[in-house]
Amino acid sequence: MLNIFTLANGRLVQEEIESLQDLARFQPIWVDLESPTLEEKRWVKQHYGLSIPEDAMDQDIEESARFYEEDNGDLHIRSDFLIDDDEDPRSVRVAFIMNLNNAAFKSYGVLFSIHDEDVPVFRLLRLRARRAPGLIEDSKDVLLKLFDADAEYSADTLEGIYDDLEKVSTQVLAGNVTDTHASEVLSAIARQEDLNGRIRRNVMDTRRAVSFMMRSKMLNSDQFEDARQILRDIESLDNHTAFLFDKINFLMDATVGFININQNKIIKIFSVASVALLPPTLIASVYGMNFKYMPEVDWQYGYAYGIALMVCSAVIPMLYFRKRGWLK
Repeated sequence: MLNIFTLANGRLVQEEIESLQDLARFQPIWVDLESPTLEEKRWVKQHYGLSIPEDAMDQDIEESARFYEEDNGDLHIRSDFLIDDDEDPRSVRVAFIMNLNNAAFKSYGVLFSIHDEDVPVFRLLRLRARRAPGLIEDSKDVLLKLFDADAEYSADTLEGIYDDLEKVSTQVLAGNVTDTHASEVLSAIARQEDLNGRIRRNVMDTRRAVSFMMRSKMLNSDQFEDARQILRDIESLDNHTAFLFDKINFLMDATVGFININQNKIIKIFSVASVALLPPTLIASVYGMNFKYMPEVDWQYGYAYGIALMVCSAVIPMLYFRKRGWLK
């Protein structure tokens, strides 16, 4: 899908492109390619003179491969954007290309974004830019506002993690955590830990991208201050993710502790039962000895006496253990 965005009365207006002729009708500030076809890439190359690299969305994490400027002045930024999906939370790599130096090309002052799937942050920015006149003035504003919206999206996701952990915390600290319940709690905690880690990695990547924009001296004074504010927001998100990691570790330890307590209860019951059965075993062993002269061997009530003695020797310890609370 190939969409272009133009400015009209201070608002961002979206236009869907279906042919090369449509592309020539507009002067956009942002060209967005979502899972672009070879034909759409060819349109971009023919009209703007821009060749989209085959490795534009590779998962190379080296900064030299993710943030750089080509000899012709094109700036390349590859950044990850979070998708908070209940079933499959993940990060999507987005490649940005922008020419700010060579006015001879039609791509001058246009932001190009290439990604494989729809990104929630992009939808959020499009909605805001349509409703808020003057929010965006040029392509650099588009890129900055995308990173700003990404930080806000991460913050909203962190709030969701905190709410979910509060529910888990209420369940765990209420006590009486069964093994089945503990298994569900551990699964929920593991999901939140994974999502929190993805957010931490995402904001780290956003920080690197914004820092690159500041170092490249492509921003004016107002945009530079906006970039500094984004970095301050990201710093607060870093602190919050660290707090959530501590909370996750606490809940994990507490849940594992309850599992150990449940296991200890089972082991304690077996231990108490073993001790209670030792006297009957001793009595049975005594009367099972094959000596010729045993007083109770020829006694009419010897068998009943032996059984009663074994029962009493088992019941009395059990009553004692119960009174001490060792069977709870």
